[in-house]
Amino acid sequence: MVSRDNFTFSELDQWLREHRVTEIECLVPDLTGVARGKILPREKFSEERGMRLPEAVVAMGVTGEFPEEGPYYDVISPNDMDMHLRADPTTVRLVPWAADPTAQIIHDCFDREGRLVPYAPRSVLRRVCGLFAEQGWQPVVAPELEFYLVARNTDPDMPLKPPIGRSGRAETSRQAYSIDAVNEFDPLFEDIYDYCEKMELSVDTLIHEIGAGQMEINFFHGEPLALADEVFFFKRTVREAALRHDMFATFMAKPIAGEPGSAMHVHQSISRAEDGQNLFSLADGSASPEFRWYIGGLQRYVPAAMALFAPYVNSYRRLARNTAAPINIQWGIDNRTVGIRAPLAAAANRRIENRVIGADANPYVALAATLACGYLGLKQRIEPTPECKGDAYLGDYQLPRSLGDALDLLRGARELAEVLGESFVTVYTEIKEIEYAEFMKVISPWEREHLLLHV
Repeated sequence: MVSRDNFTFSELDQWLREHRVTEIECLVPDLTGVARGKILPREKFSEERGMRLPEAVVAMGVTGEFPEEGPYYDVISPNDMDMHLRADPTTVRLVPWAADPTAQIIHDCFDREGRLVPYAPRSVLRRVCGLFAEQGWQPVVAPELEFYLVARNTDPDMPLKPPIGRSGRAETSRQAYSIDAVNEFDPLFEDIYDYCEKMELSVDTLIHEIGAGQMEINFFHGEPLALADEVFFFKRTVREAALRHDMFATFMAKPIAGEPGSAMHVHQSISRAEDGQNLFSLADGSASPEFRWYIGGLQRYVPAAMALFAPYVNSYRRLARNTAAPINIQWGIDNRTVGIRAPLAAAANRRIENRVIGADANPYVALAATLACGYLGLKQRIEPTPECKGDAYLGDYQLPRSLGDALDLLRGARELAEVLGESFVTVYTEIKEIEYAEFMKVISPWEREHLLLHV
């Protein structure tokens, strides 16, 4: 496996020749995590040539809509100007399912003055990591990503169902950690692991989660931007592999009524750049003040960041009492009922797990937001509440219950906006308002069932 740290364009060119690449997918992750961009013949791709796309391509909603007016256009020109894209050579991967040798490369977005476009998801994560670097700190993260396998569904009015496995039957009960339930989909997972190996993604363990057809994949720990890239690639990979086995893979937060939702739990710690030591542990192995302050930052700012962790109306269906998802910002050691968990670990591996984030969150935005909350805790030396040692579900809701409430909190969080970038928060909240307005135009089956003849 070739190390891509500090991969240069000359090394990229050699890599493309060695793999006989004939086509390149030039990718840009947008606010929803969708891959935008262009496909170029190999001979048209070069560092000097670059690529251009309209500024708004990375700043549209999941429905493809844009605001018609308002603060959005204080950030993005109404003239539909171009941004300049530069390939990040360290992100090059093969597209293992392509018929011809094809590479995929993630690009960063710049304006005409050569500055990073501040509302592009990768730019936001780069900005937050830069703030840590200024303090001599290096964030380390490890995402755990849940998803559902479901039978093909081409009618959005029909509920999703678990897919048929090798036995010819669909799951009808919950099979948490069942090896046999995973083996039902061996041909699919063999393809997924084969694709991941060819793409050199650092996936670790695969388990069956609680829900029928619900799976979880864990990633090895590493640098935030590289891990966000891997989650971005992995989502594309799983969806493609599932389609080839006549099923869908979905990262919706709550795809099936009555089943647990899907999360992206993020383990995080901070290393000192000078010696690599874990900032969360003292020399004697005990927890450091920084460990407490980081938790305190999450507790104070996670509610305001919920629109970034739970970005859609559907996201809030997951965050309900006794559904294996948190409803609070309590913290505890080895306690899965809290929103902020500290796993049992040796001092060198002491870390914090943010269990609030949904699988539907954009990985770049979610990692930037959770790190921003922790950063503010460190800078402001915020002390956490006492550890929760019991069942946190017995307490009150401490998180916003809807996307509308979450957007109001995000708009009012000035300190969080200073870390993430005010222009990003402006664009993001304006886009989410458009999505929320689109959702409110839809009449649900529940409303027809219970209100049609009863009110």
